[in-house]
Amino acid sequence: MKTLLLVDGSSYLYRAFHAMPDLRSPAGDPTGAVYGMVNMLKRLEKDRVFDYSAVVFDAKGKTFRDDLYPDYKANRPPMPPELAAQVVPVHQAVQALGWPLLMVDGVEADDVIGTLAHQAAALGWQVVVSTGDKDMAQLVNPLVSLVNTMTSETLDSAGVQEKFGVPPERIIDFLALTGDKVDNVPGVDGCGPKTAAKWLAEFDTLDGVMTQADSIKGKAGEKLRAAQGHLPLSRQLVTIKLDVDLQPHLPSGLEALQHGSPRPAELIALYRQCGFRTWLRELDSSASDTASPPAAAPQAQGSHTDLFADPAPVASAPAQAAPASVAPAHHAETPSAAPDARHYTTLTDLASLQAWIHRLRAAPVVSFDTETTSLDPLHAKLVGLSFSITPGEAAYLPLMHRDAGGLLPDQLDLATALTELKPWLEDPHCKKLGQNLKYDRHVLANHGLTLAGVVDDTLLASYVLESHLTHNMDDLAERHLGVSTVSYEALCGKGAKQIGFDEVDIATASHYASEDADITLRLAHTFAPQLHGALDDVYRRIELPTADVLFTMERTGVLIDREELARQSHDIGLRIQGLENRVYELAGQPFNLNSPKQLQEILFGKLGISSKGLKKTPTGAISVNEDTLEKLAADHPLPKLLLEYRGLAKLKSTYTDKLPTMINPDTGRVHTHYSQAVAVTGRLASSEPNLQNIPVRTEEGRRVRKAFIAPPGCQIVSADYSQIELRIMAHLSDDPRLLQAFADGEDIHRATAAEVFAVPLAEVNSQQRRYAKTINFGLIYGMSAFGLAAQLEIERSAAQGFIDRYFARYPGVADYMARTREQASEQGYVETVFGRRLWLPDIHAANAMKRQGAERAAINAPMQGTAADLIKLAMIAVQGWLDSSGLRSRLIMQVHDELVLEVPDAELETVKAGVVAAMAQVAELKVPLVADVGSGENWEGAH
Repeated sequence: MKTLLLVDGSSYLYRAFHAMPDLRSPAGDPTGAVYGMVNMLKRLEKDRVFDYSAVVFDAKGKTFRDDLYPDYKANRPPMPPELAAQVVPVHQAVQALGWPLLMVDGVEADDVIGTLAHQAAALGWQVVVSTGDKDMAQLVNPLVSLVNTMTSETLDSAGVQEKFGVPPERIIDFLALTGDKVDNVPGVDGCGPKTAAKWLAEFDTLDGVMTQADSIKGKAGEKLRAAQGHLPLSRQLVTIKLDVDLQPHLPSGLEALQHGSPRPAELIALYRQCGFRTWLRELDSSASDTASPPAAAPQAQGSHTDLFADPAPVASAPAQAAPASVAPAHHAETPSAAPDARHYTTLTDLASLQAWIHRLRAAPVVSFDTETTSLDPLHAKLVGLSFSITPGEAAYLPLMHRDAGGLLPDQLDLATALTELKPWLEDPHCKKLGQNLKYDRHVLANHGLTLAGVVDDTLLASYVLESHLTHNMDDLAERHLGVSTVSYEALCGKGAKQIGFDEVDIATASHYASEDADITLRLAHTFAPQLHGALDDVYRRIELPTADVLFTMERTGVLIDREELARQSHDIGLRIQGLENRVYELAGQPFNLNSPKQLQEILFGKLGISSKGLKKTPTGAISVNEDTLEKLAADHPLPKLLLEYRGLAKLKSTYTDKLPTMINPDTGRVHTHYSQAVAVTGRLASSEPNLQNIPVRTEEGRRVRKAFIAPPGCQIVSADYSQIELRIMAHLSDDPRLLQAFADGEDIHRATAAEVFAVPLAEVNSQQRRYAKTINFGLIYGMSAFGLAAQLEIERSAAQGFIDRYFARYPGVADYMARTREQASEQGYVETVFGRRLWLPDIHAANAMKRQGAERAAINAPMQGTAADLIKLAMIAVQGWLDSSGLRSRLIMQVHDELVLEVPDAELETVKAGVVAAMAQVAELKVPLVADVGSGENWEGAH
């Protein structure tokens, strides 16, 4: 039987590029992808027996899928310049090695491979497809199998069933349901592989799943029904074509794919150009006279599986130095790291640790990671550390792994290991990178170590490049490297049965932890060339320094008055009880206020309130959420009381009852956690507790802030930017009237009221100012006339009149909005004043509501994003000023546009003046930046 071996060249080209070190030719040109591809093809020839072959690459230009769906692969970044420079040499290498090469315009490499596999199987040939692409599983049948050279995984029909939970003939439906984030193929929101496999097992096909969508309950069914409109398109996008016209490329049919012999002259020329001296010596004995042999590579300790055993190539220094945060080109003595070849070591004795510390100190940059006992950064203790200095090579240092009998053997003493590592960890000249290093800094600080020398954080780099996507390491590896990593849940389990990392056996833990450090280093190499210009400035000037300030703030925490919170909880409890009694009186009976079913019966049954036009739940019942109660509250007293009840109950459970339980027993303070990589606009998020959501519009909400206190001899100082988003609107729109109002220091809402109502500034009354304030803030959030009418409780026509007069008086704002919508539509993103990109995935959505929402976000995002940038710059500036001035005052919180400090009485006036000045000077806009400041014994008193 004839055998055809098909290689997914495009897939392996990227994987080789990302997996290899930054290899360089003698001329300084990148060669890592060339080396990786040649190595892979040589290994395939060694391991496989085949008669016919082809390496298939994507052709340049659009494909039929782009015509079907313009957003197809829209999230993929452009090919890195270092990879683009290697495409032609890779093609030359493939052909010089004797492999037929195919590229077909208008389709992808997958479609060419699918067509070849289909034709060969029809002739009774055996077909092996070498790929790492899961989409190819749809091609598998008794004559077609897949092999992943990177992992040695082979999939036949049974293997596909075992891996995906569905047979090959259902892979297309499976992929349509799950979608594909990498290719931007929409699936069913929240539908993962297990759910897709379950639905297909129950309903057989995608059509069957769609037909039975109404029978699927809960959120999953709701999301499935919402996706019905695009699922047929998704199925088209993931279906590999089996009928590509290959006649122009293979006029003699499949016989043209007979595997050829290497062409030595071409290979010699290519190897000389790239500096592959080992391979050159194999072909040309004269090469050994002109090229010195490479130094012996140091042997990695511990066992490993080397998928690519060929000797390392020579990699000369690049023409110009690499950035300090990225490892420069590797030299001949560095061990090779072929695509996804792993050289992982476990450090179990002092000598091996000291040898690695020597290598850490010599490395241009080191990726490192901690393994710990907890996700809580202030309580987590070390279980082990991992390090990587070259992609594909890493080491794990186990320290505190245990079983029922105590600590496991073959581990260094914790104190000894940290004593050895301390000089390197605390040396600012030893450059380090990692994934979310703020957490690792806390863990090391828990052991008395101060991490220094941080030059890169892949979490923050990813966030700057694509804030609209996820940034955990597993997703980043899949998205950017095409690597499926071992998940924490796969290692430790889930839920009640989950074990701690310290309970994982050392061998298993070593591979997991080493992979973390290795993959993080590879991601850093991948992100570095994408971070240029304004994006690099946002990353290095804003995000990395902000992480330093947040670490200090989290470590400091804020003092909480337990007794004040106890008083508030008692008072709120009495008010809740009173509200319950009043609700029972209006309802005519007691009932469970927290039961939607009982509440529905009271409102729409016993009281007979009309449910016309009200939203329904997925089960068909009338919703009793806050929006519904708000609508009903205007005409019925009971819904209004319920809203007040819910607000107080949430305040009590979330803050007055919970905050005392969150006080750290070691510090006596509450330590919130700030997340940088969550909000797409660049805003910080706060959790455990969430300080961003403490309500300030109610008296009870403001009282909670009274419990955030200063210690004896200190004051709380609060400084926040005044009307920052409106100032940014003036800057972006360049509207003369807005600019003048801010330049003159006018009350901007009063000034707007004077313009809209055509009255002198001095004659603006309180209602006109209130209307103008609603208009000012509403329009920057894209509020429509309908929304403004609802806010002001006026007729829609009157609201439209206000909007028309506003734009007539501020034409620059109207122009800005039109320009921004156009920019968002053309680019798919908008930018802050500082160049942060704010991506808008739904800007071309077929769904009108999604598209209009994206257009509104496009207008507001530059203002929110710039405000986020400014408050981060303010934090950095204030912390820098405090440090350089030798003051004892400390930043303790950041909430929206506000900075909160704990200030000794003796420093109060100095700090109040200094903070306001620092915040005003972080950037030069076309309008002045103004910060308001106040002080008091507690946070509320500082306002």
